[in-house]
Amino acid sequence: MNKRIVLLISLVAATVLLAGCTEFNEPISGNSEGFWNEFVVWPLVSVITYFKGLLGTYGLGIIAVTIIIRLVLLPLMVKQTRSSKRMQEVQPKLKELQAKYKSKDAVTQQKYQQEMMALFQENGVNPMAGCLPVLIQMPILIGFYHAISRMNNTPSIDLGSFLIFPLAEPSIILAVIAGLMQFVVLRTGPAMDNPQMKIMMYFMPVMIIGFGVVLPSALTLYWVIGNIISLIQNLVIYKPWEKKEPVPAPATAGARKEVKQPVKTKAKAGGAKK
Repeated sequence: MNKRIVLLISLVAATVLLAGCTEFNEPISGNSEGFWNEFVVWPLVSVITYFKGLLGTYGLGIIAVTIIIRLVLLPLMVKQTRSSKRMQEVQPKLKELQAKYKSKDAVTQQKYQQEMMALFQENGVNPMAGCLPVLIQMPILIGFYHAISRMNNTPSIDLGSFLIFPLAEPSIILAVIAGLMQFVVLRTGPAMDNPQMKIMMYFMPVMIIGFGVVLPSALTLYWVIGNIISLIQNLVIYKPWEKKEPVPAPATAGARKEVKQPVKTKAKAGGAKK
């Protein structure tokens, strides 16, 4: 879990670093030079502009591009969700292994690691499956940020508004919506049954709200639409309403046995008096 948090923080730091080190406040056009401009930023601008021409507004264009990107990433996201579901299912066996190999010496921990990996392979669990979609989405998020920022600095482009939100400016309301949507996505996914992942349930929404209040609303709109798609995906694959609460049968059975014992003793005592 610690490694995942470190990875997430590193990715966030890399995002901020890349966002600050490139010409994000310069106009963008087909003549802009550089690998990042030619193969990431300008293609995103072109696709958003194309859908704006079809649908009428840049807001709808951004929504269309977001849906296309998430559909392309859908196989990875489905794989991540299924792997997380299997991870939650093997948690009881994993706890048994932790109890069996609780000693911290090197030999015991090596055996624990071997049996843990065997357990994961047996049940089709990939611990790194949850990191891959994040790694792939991060350049897309950075590219979206640069595309929106540079479109906003291009005189010939007016991003306009989506509903009541000016897309070129930050919106606290849209940022809070994005954060709440992220919380709902995590609540309906595997994280709700995994104590180690519950910290993400609070960290991720706060992080998204923090970014949303300073970044253009167009990027926050990407998060909102992406989270709606993730929510639908969780409802279809994870089916949170089917979660069953454990029944404490052993404790009840034990209580009944204790009640029956005095009855048997009294019966024997009555027989002795006769």
